[in-house]
Amino acid sequence: MRVAFVGKGGSGKTTLSALFSRHLARSGAPVLAIDGDINQHLAEALGPDDDPLDAPPLGAHLAEIKTLLRGTNPRIASPEAMIKTTPPGRGSRLLRLLGDDELHTRHVRRVGDVPLMATGAFDESDLGVACYHSKLGGVELYLNHLVDGPGEYVVVDMTAGADAFASGLFTRFDITFLVAEPTRKGVSVYRQYRDHAREFGIRLAVVGNKVTGEDDLLFLKEQVGDDLLTHLVQSPWVRAAEQGRTKAESDALDSLEPHNRHALSILRETVDSRPRDWPTLHRHAVEFHLRNARAWADKATGQDLAKQVDPDFVPGRLPGTDLTPNSAH
Repeated sequence: MRVAFVGKGGSGKTTLSALFSRHLARSGAPVLAIDGDINQHLAEALGPDDDPLDAPPLGAHLAEIKTLLRGTNPRIASPEAMIKTTPPGRGSRLLRLLGDDELHTRHVRRVGDVPLMATGAFDESDLGVACYHSKLGGVELYLNHLVDGPGEYVVVDMTAGADAFASGLFTRFDITFLVAEPTRKGVSVYRQYRDHAREFGIRLAVVGNKVTGEDDLLFLKEQVGDDLLTHLVQSPWVRAAEQGRTKAESDALDSLEPHNRHALSILRETVDSRPRDWPTLHRHAVEFHLRNARAWADKATGQDLAKQVDPDFVPGRLPGTDLTPNSAH
C-alpha cells in the first residue's frame, strides 16, 4: 500500500512519516520510506545517530531511471521522450518493492531499521532555473512502475502545504494522511487538500498532532469533522528523539507514549483496510500524463506523448504473476 503524509510545514508530517515507517518495520513488514520534501529531514528523523544518507538522490539521476524503466516499451521512442508522468505499458520495466534491481540497489539505504530513498535537496544550481517538483519526477516514475503487493508499504513524506498539488504525484497513493496541529493555520492546508482530494476521489484522513488536551481535540473535531481519524498527544519522547536523546532502534518505540503507539496502530489498520484499486490508480496516472502532454511536454519533446499510453494495460491486472514477462527484477 502507498501512503502519503502531507500537511503544513512544521505540523510534524516528517516525524509522523518516520514513526509510521518504523512502526511498520518493527512488525517485520516490507516498507520503503521516501523523502519527497524540499527539506530533506526524513533520514534524520529515522535515525538521528546515523551518518548522513549516502544513497544517490533520485532527482540527480532521472536520465538513468528513465532508461531503466522504459525497458522495451515500443510506445516510448527514447528515454529522452519520457517525462515524469509517463505511464508504463507492455514492455516497460516494472519493479517489485525493494527488489533486486538497479534502481533499488543504487538508491536505497537502510536508516535505522527502515530502507530509505530520497529525491535530493534543492541546491544552489537549481536557484532561478528549476522548481523542486522536477526532482519529484523520479518518485512519480518509480510509483508508476511499481507493482507492490498486499502487506507491502511505501511511505512518502511529501512537500509541505499546497505545493503537494504541483504535480500528479498526489494521486499516486492508496491513502493520504494529512497531519494537522490544533490551530487555524494547522487546519488551513486541510481545506485546500480536501477539495482536491474529493475531485479525484483521493482517500484523505486527518491525523491530529501535538494535542495537549480536550480543547485541542474539540477544535480539530469542529474544523475537520469526520475526516479526523486519530490524534497524537504532545510527545516528550519525540522531543527527546529530536534532541538525540533516544535510540533509533525499533525497540525504542516501546518508550513512545501508549496513546501515540495506539495512534500508529490505527493508521496501519486504516491503511490495511483500503483495497488497492489498480484501474483507478492507473487512470489517474494516464490523466495527468495527458494533462502534462497538452500543457508543455508535447512542445518540449516534439512528440505526441498521448501515443505513449497503452490503452489495454493496467499494472497489477496482468495474467500470471501480474508482471510482464522478464520485466520485473
